Amino acid sequence: MKNQHLKHVLELNIAILLISTSGVLGKFISLSPPVTIWFRCVFAVIILGVYCRYNKIDLKIYGKRDFKAIFLSSLLFGAHWVTYFYALQLSNVAIGMLSLFTYPVITALLEPLFFKTTLNKMHILLGIIALIGIYFLAPEFNLESNITKGVLFGLLSSVFYAIRNIMMKQKVAQYQGSMLMFYQMLIVSLVLWPVLFLFEVQPTSGDWMAIIALALFTTAVGHTLFVKSFKNFSIGTASIMSSVQPVYGVFFGLFFLNEIPSQNTLIGGFLILSTVVIESVQSNKRK
Repeated sequence: MKNQHLKHVLELNIAILLISTSGVLGKFISLSPPVTIWFRCVFAVIILGVYCRYNKIDLKIYGKRDFKAIFLSSLLFGAHWVTYFYALQLSNVAIGMLSLFTYPVITALLEPLFFKTTLNKMHILLGIIALIGIYFLAPEFNLESNITKGVLFGLLSSVFYAIRNIMMKQKVAQYQGSMLMFYQMLIVSLVLWPVLFLFEVQPTSGDWMAIIALALFTTAVGHTLFVKSFKNFSIGTASIMSSVQPVYGVFFGLFFLNEIPSQNTLIGGFLILSTVVIESVQSNKRK
């Protein structure tokens, strides 16, 4: 039993580390975000399809209600990725990832709408602290500033991601994680197919390498392991452990892109990550 727990902890940490590479890879790719996400999803569909077939994973969806939930969550997941990559391109890895990491608090604020529970006053306080953290990331609200645009896209991405995770939490008990990711990647790739005619598509050799890495390591392995972890850990525990993602992301940005975070970014990041840890600890106590 202890060995199984250590295995689950290791799997979740590997997932977090792999997902953290999205920031530096997304910043490295020169293509427009919708095109990047389309290529990412197409490669991920192939990888996950082969994996599911090899392991004889059941791909059947039981009922229209489940299909609608998977379809809608897929659209939200695609929107989350596109807006996140815009945040990375407009700002930097640190600001993009820290803006996105308001999603645990946003999740806590949105959950009462989905599960008809009472809004916790602590969540309102944490939301205010997160907003203060966002202020430090973009102290001047100027829509002509790429930093401000990056923060706004990061916040929008976090809302999409929060709702998607709430919906997936309800389905992961019924379906295998790889199967859910396969359908999500398939649906996003079909929906985003028209972007090939709307944006310039001229990937370089470096773009191809980064896209394949995104599809294989970040998406097929990282996100699948993260979704799978919902079976073994509470959302609170997963949030505590995943709060290290921006730290990994900032390190990758510093090491590979020479992006040195400013003092304001560090202060804002500290406030945002503090809300993640506080909410996660409170969530575990409530359970």
